[in-house]
Amino acid sequence: MEKNLTSGSVLQNMVQFSLPYLLSYFLQTLYGMADLFMIGKYNGVDHITAVSIGSQVMHMITVMLVGLAMGATVTIGKAVGAKRKEEASAAVGNTVVLFLAVSSVLTITLLLFVKPVTAVMSTPAEAAPGTISYLSICFIGIPFITAYNIISSIFRGMGDSKSPMYFIAIACAANIFLDYLFIGVLSFGAKGAALGTVSAQAVSVLCALIVIYRQKTGLRVKAEHLNPKSKLLREILKIGVPVAVQDTLIQVAFILITIIANRRGLHDAAAVGIVEKIIGVVFLVPSTMLSAVSALSAQNIGAKKYDRAALILRYAVYFTVSFGMIVSVFVQFTSGHLVGIFTADENVIGLGSQYLRGYIWDCIFAGIHFSFSGYFYAYGLSGISFLHNILSIVLIRIPGAFWTSKYFTDTLFPMGLAAPAGSLLSVFICITAFIWMKRKKKIE
Repeated sequence: MEKNLTSGSVLQNMVQFSLPYLLSYFLQTLYGMADLFMIGKYNGVDHITAVSIGSQVMHMITVMLVGLAMGATVTIGKAVGAKRKEEASAAVGNTVVLFLAVSSVLTITLLLFVKPVTAVMSTPAEAAPGTISYLSICFIGIPFITAYNIISSIFRGMGDSKSPMYFIAIACAANIFLDYLFIGVLSFGAKGAALGTVSAQAVSVLCALIVIYRQKTGLRVKAEHLNPKSKLLREILKIGVPVAVQDTLIQVAFILITIIANRRGLHDAAAVGIVEKIIGVVFLVPSTMLSAVSALSAQNIGAKKYDRAALILRYAVYFTVSFGMIVSVFVQFTSGHLVGIFTADENVIGLGSQYLRGYIWDCIFAGIHFSFSGYFYAYGLSGISFLHNILSIVLIRIPGAFWTSKYFTDTLFPMGLAAPAGSLLSVFICITAFIWMKRKKKIE
């Protein structure tokens, strides 16, 4: 249902919008972690590695789709904030058409290249068959992943963050049950994890379509709104493509780091895969702030309430920095226990604990540049976020992970520090860009 976020308490609007968003992200991460938990409970390190590598590839694809959907969220949000209902409806229709084309191309292309993708990941030989099976099934399910993300972007652009939360809650419950069935009862291994994930997404999308059919969303999308309009598509793509490319390259960086770990051996690969899942949970807060700032600021910018948009950014930075400091200190004393949730292998626990204690500091600095990125997205300035992320990846993250892995062969702790070092550069670029653009009146 459409909700106006341009009036009332800024902080209250942020909390009311962000909490369902945060819970949505948590549930989405939870059902991803359920795969790894079930695999660890019923299978060995080879299956753990297969699912962790496969899920990283799928996470990269999902992140790309979410990034592209950001263009739709901002475009719809601005139209809603400016009370241009016809334009908002057309943006919804064009979003549907665009993503149908994207999902079709992705599905066909990735299925054709599933084995090369597995090889590029430097997948250990023991885990390769499971990785191929996992990815093949997940690639077939890409239309469901795409459908969920379009539906979510449309609702969030209208100021409704609760409906996507309900959809993902259904997917989470279904996935946990199906993981137990396919992995625990039927012993399908990595293939079972993929079947559970895809089936759960399909259930979620079906429920979402039923809700859309029965519920009034505040917008009426007619057949004419499905006709591609170059102006709208350009606006969606102008914001969405840089975000999608940027987020995809970030995931490529994570994958390159995974490849570096994979070449160190099966235990290192499993350790890094598990830590990436844990980091995914911790980064729910910065990710939520990015999405909340972009959606809320877009409506306020559309309504020409620029001071409110800037205040949203300030609150987001305060909150994410506070959260990051608390979590980073906490993890220094609990890293081994956290990794131990997913495996009983002492070597994997030790390596994972080292990697996590270094990596976790990224939560502080990432929270800052995530918040700024959301603000820049709302203004349609996604190129700034693209720039700082690419420089961070090319100059620090990948080189840092490579050299620390090469010179510190007995520990993963220095390799984990490459991430916060990269985010420090991003923070510097974001703050510099913000100050410069304020002075030049590029933003209000």
